[in-house]
Amino acid sequence: MLHELWVCTDGLDIFCLAGPFGDAARRELPENSKLIWSTEASCHFEAMTKYHEYRGYGEYTTDFPEMDTTPYTERFDRK
Repeated sequence: MLHELWVCTDGLDIFCLAGPFGDAARRELPENSKLIWSTEASCHFEAMTKYHEYRGYGEYTTDFPEMDTTPYTERFDRK
């Protein structure tokens, strides 16, 4: 699934799913926020690993490996 990184006018960012699954997050964005990067990922762990690499945050780890590595195709009804 496609993920988007938005930078807000206050300097904070939001990393969320593109499309309908990210609509609620994007509604919280202040005006003039900018989409600066997007990436495909098959699960939350993969998405966050790519986000950490892009931002230079170092290795991404999780306390919830079973849930975070479950493919989105098993977590979301994509009809």
